[in-house]
Amino acid sequence: MGSATGQGRRIAVVLFNLGGPDGPDSVRPFLLNLFNDPAIIGLPGLFRTALARLISSRREKSAQANYAFMGGGSPLLPETRAQSGALEGALADRLPADDIRTFICMRYWHPMTAEVAAEVEVFAPDEIVLLPLYPQFSTTTTASSLKLWHETYRGPGISRTICCYPQAGGWVAAQSDLIRKGLAKAGEAPVRVLFSAHGIPESLVTKKGDPYAEQVEAGCRVIAERLGLGDWSLCYQSRVGPMKWLGPSTPEALEQAAKDGVGVVLVPIAFVSEHIETLVELDIEYAELAHETGIQPYIRVPTVSVAPAFITGLAEGVIEALDRTGTAPYGPGCQSNWKACPCRGRAVEGAAA
Repeated sequence: MGSATGQGRRIAVVLFNLGGPDGPDSVRPFLLNLFNDPAIIGLPGLFRTALARLISSRREKSAQANYAFMGGGSPLLPETRAQSGALEGALADRLPADDIRTFICMRYWHPMTAEVAAEVEVFAPDEIVLLPLYPQFSTTTTASSLKLWHETYRGPGISRTICCYPQAGGWVAAQSDLIRKGLAKAGEAPVRVLFSAHGIPESLVTKKGDPYAEQVEAGCRVIAERLGLGDWSLCYQSRVGPMKWLGPSTPEALEQAAKDGVGVVLVPIAFVSEHIETLVELDIEYAELAHETGIQPYIRVPTVSVAPAFITGLAEGVIEALDRTGTAPYGPGCQSNWKACPCRGRAVEGAAA
C-alpha cells in the first residue's frame, strides 16, 4: 500500500463502467450509444452512426426481451452504486483526514461522462484517481471510457489512472474465494472450472495490439495456481457478427466439457457486477445448453460485487495511485509490449488529446 502523504485533501475517485438501460424505453438509445462508439465500430462518423442506428433498431426488441428477465432494465447501476459506497467507506477508514468522494461514470447510459465530469468539477478535487471497473485493459472498454473522460473534464485536480488490475491481490483473492464455494457445491463430482470472459474480435489483438487476451489469461493462471486447479480452461462469450473472435467460445467450451464427461463451474472472469451477460447469457442461455448436453453439475460463480477482498483491493490500489501521476496498473499489468497498452509510451491521456 502506498504511503499517500498530505492532509485534508479533496479526493475524487471516478469509477468507470459501460452502463445499461434502466427500462424498456432506454434500450434503443443505449444500443445506439454503444454501437456509435468508434472503439466498437471503427467506421467514419457518418457511416458509423447510420450503421449504429440500423443495428440498434434491429436489436431493440430482442434486447428488451432479455432485459425483461431482469425486471426490464439492467442491474449494473445499482450494483455499481453498492461498490461505490463500499469503496468510499473503505477509503474513508484508511484516509480519515481527507474528503473522499466516489463518482460513477457510465459510458453508454446515465450517469454519463458529461454529467459526471460536471459533478467532479463542482466538487473541485485536489486529487483525482480514475478507476475503471474493467479488471483487464481493452481498447473497447477502458481506453474508450478514459478517452472520452479526458476529452470532457476541464476541472481542477491532479489526475492519475489505474489502467488495469488483472493480477491484483484483492481481485485474485475475491475470485478464488467464490470459486472455492462453487467447487464445494460440486462436491465429489468431476468438474472443470471454465473462466468465461467477454470476447473481442481477434483482429484487435493481432492488428491493434490490444493486451486484453494476455491479461485475462495471466489472471486465470494466477487464480488457478492459487487454488491448485487441475482441470480448468479459458473461453470467451458474447460473440456477435461475422468477424473471428477470441476463442474458444463459451458454448464450444461447454460442448467440450460434455464430451469429456465433466461438470462445469463457470466463472465470469472479466465482470465485476451482475448484468445481462451474466444473468441472461450465463444463467439462462448457457444453462440451457448445459442441460441439453447433459452437463452435471452446472454451477455459475457470482461476480465479485462487494466482496470484502475486492473492495479492499480497490482501496489499496487507489491509495497506491495517490503516490504517483500518469497511468499504471495496480499489480502486474501487461507482460509483453502491446501497442495499445497505455503504459508503453501511448498513455491514454495523450491518445485523448
